[in-house]
Amino acid sequence: MAAFWQQRGRRQENGGLGSVIDGLGSVFDVLLANARLVLGVSGAAVLAIATLAVKRLIDRATSPRDEGDPKAEQKSLEESWQDLALIKTTPKPPKKQRREDLSEPLLSPAQPLVPDPRGCTAPLGDPQVKPSPLRCLTLQEKLLSHSSQLAVPEIQASLVPQLARSICTQLQNFLRSKFPELPFSRLFLSGALLDGLEVLAADHIHLMLPVVLDTGLWSLISGEDTVVRNPQYWMIKRIDLGYFPRGCSPWDRFIVGRYLSSSVINETLHKLLVASINWPAIGGLLGCAIHPVVASRELKLEVKHDQVELSITLFPVVEMEDKVLLSVPPEGLVENLWLESFYRAEVSRVKELDAGDSGARQLCLRILKGVCRSQPSLHKLGGSPVTHVILHLSDTASDWAEESLADRFQQVLEELVASLEKGVLPSYFNPKINLFSGLLEEEIDEMGFVLYRAISEPEVLLK
Repeated sequence: MAAFWQQRGRRQENGGLGSVIDGLGSVFDVLLANARLVLGVSGAAVLAIATLAVKRLIDRATSPRDEGDPKAEQKSLEESWQDLALIKTTPKPPKKQRREDLSEPLLSPAQPLVPDPRGCTAPLGDPQVKPSPLRCLTLQEKLLSHSSQLAVPEIQASLVPQLARSICTQLQNFLRSKFPELPFSRLFLSGALLDGLEVLAADHIHLMLPVVLDTGLWSLISGEDTVVRNPQYWMIKRIDLGYFPRGCSPWDRFIVGRYLSSSVINETLHKLLVASINWPAIGGLLGCAIHPVVASRELKLEVKHDQVELSITLFPVVEMEDKVLLSVPPEGLVENLWLESFYRAEVSRVKELDAGDSGARQLCLRILKGVCRSQPSLHKLGGSPVTHVILHLSDTASDWAEESLADRFQQVLEELVASLEKGVLPSYFNPKINLFSGLLEEEIDEMGFVLYRAISEPEVLLK
């Protein structure tokens, strides 16, 4: 009895599923009968193959499996994957040609040959196109290419000097009205932008304020003879007070201990720039905004224009006995020191040497200044130290033609590393002066590390 009900239930299941299959079969027959009319011969063939594969899957799913055959299930799965593969690999019917395609050429461009993985070679008559090798630039070519990217934007090169001169004129007029008794000479601009040595951006310029002294009342004392023992600084001493007492020189009001104090002059001018001058009115007249930097020890103005942003630094300067002394006292208690500047002599000497042998010293200097400006760790190296290294090398290396730019550039890097290792770079104009004396040990180590790595691969500095 139990066997009967089991057999009956199986017949019901098979009967229900069989009716579904019969229904699907009738649908497939109708589709196949009309496929040729609707899809054409090729479309009907594709539909027939797909229908056959689906029917195989259904038949295999509904047919009773032989429980005694352990490989029956695996075999049915393999046949099912074969049928699915048959459907996937069936070629698609050709697309019906459109009217706009008739204007296209019948011959399509040749498809690239796919290399045979078994290593078969191409036929003998076929031409083989060899890819052109990438051209590697030499250091010389990279330096020349990099130099073309260092040019200051034209709008900055023309607008910055114009703005600075206008501010210079306004400041000159105010000083004459405020301190008519002080013999300030005419203000003038200075900096790499005016000398053709500025790179990347014209965002700073120097404003020089000459302090005129009576040489009969003042004399210079070297910093070597003072407590600082630094030959880069000088002191300006008031002399002959017995014959010419205080008050004979208009600059006697800035004396501290018989010496003209650079700190007192700077403090006076700083108060003038911050509190006395109507910069908003001057800025409105010139079409820009001018703000004095209050917290800086330097005499600095920040200028913001629609097209440029500029920093102007004012330097009182004394010229005596062929020395150019700037009112830049060192940090500390000593307030009567004046810093000797070699900038004018540096630029003059480099240009003179280049004019004598058509050399590339200025080009090399501009590239190195661009490198120092783009590398934060090398900021304090740009300017005078690099210039003095180039001047030292000019005494030993005679070939400074543009064709030797790469060799000279490499040599400058090596000299800088050697000087940083010793912590000493003597000034070209005064060997007693160490241009690295103002650097911290950590700064020297960091700059030396960066340049030491660049000796073997100088191109990394040009990125």
